[in-house]
Amino acid sequence: MSAGTKVTRTQVWMDSLGDWSWPGQGGAAAEALPPPWVPAFPPRREPAAAPAAPSSSGRARRLIIAALLSGLAAVCVALALRGQLNLEGVAGLSSSSPAQAVAAPSAPTPALQPPPALTPVSSDAAGSSIRAAHYTSVALRHDGSFLVYLPAGYTSTSRRYPVLYLLHGNSQPASAFLQIGLQEELDRLIAHHTIPPVITVMIQGGPGANNWRNIGAMHYESYVLEVQELIDRMLPTVAARDARAIAGDSMGGYGAVNIALGNPYRFGVVESWLGFFNGLGGELHADRPVISRLGLRAFLYGGESDKIADPSENAPFAAALRAAGAHAKSAVYPGGHSVETLQAHLGSMLVFAGRALDAPERRGTH
Repeated sequence: MSAGTKVTRTQVWMDSLGDWSWPGQGGAAAEALPPPWVPAFPPRREPAAAPAAPSSSGRARRLIIAALLSGLAAVCVALALRGQLNLEGVAGLSSSSPAQAVAAPSAPTPALQPPPALTPVSSDAAGSSIRAAHYTSVALRHDGSFLVYLPAGYTSTSRRYPVLYLLHGNSQPASAFLQIGLQEELDRLIAHHTIPPVITVMIQGGPGANNWRNIGAMHYESYVLEVQELIDRMLPTVAARDARAIAGDSMGGYGAVNIALGNPYRFGVVESWLGFFNGLGGELHADRPVISRLGLRAFLYGGESDKIADPSENAPFAAALRAAGAHAKSAVYPGGHSVETLQAHLGSMLVFAGRALDAPERRGTH
């Protein structure tokens, strides 16, 4: 959507997906600045610009916590070897290497709770289905919910699946991804063997702007981790960092990168669709040792006429990710901060995530 383009109420798909995508609505001048819900700095933890040396208080605190947790992990392992402790499900973390099991996520890990039931919502001719879960979230202290895409053949196989988690934009419903054709696109890509069968989880956030972070009484980052842990307990997933991807659009794009960097042992793949990266440089700097050792696959894209999420930020942030050891790509596509832009590039984003999740070491294990 270019500057000055008039948006009319005949675009029902816009109405149903939230107001976030309407810069210059109704013929008004396009916004020169992003709306106030776009964070100007990271209030989630000790905000700090990327330091020249690893001497910041936030970095030092993380190292101290990691050292303490390493000692605790060693004690747990010793007890387990003596048959005194069952480590299954401790902290809800599953990892593919001993190094991953040492460090805990930066956000608080929600307490274990009974997993909710998955209720059938719909199925299609290709054989995939959509199911829904509603439960009382410990992290949010009120109701939480999510939608799950289960690929064709799910009920007739004993295989384990990688998982893609999706975070919606400001004021959107989780079903926004279905409205832009997510189920049909996944069906097509999986049927053509372009990507492996993948479980996809669309998490329902709260009303308005929360940017999927922990701030004040809003614990939406912990909520995402809570859902991830529930999914690993409820479904036959490959419960490992490199078999988890997180992505989102607009506010959800910021949230996906924010959560991936804040919890570097949880997710091995991250994507930002029309998102922004305000204040995340310090977090990335602190994660350099983890990323250089374990890797991270990232794709960031923006719209060339986007007046909310500056598209010029994508290439520099992708370069910073590469400098930290990640495999990161960026792109700027025609279009604005709109559902049309998301829909046009949905397939490409799913291909990147799916192929990144289809690691060679797992290809003969299903």
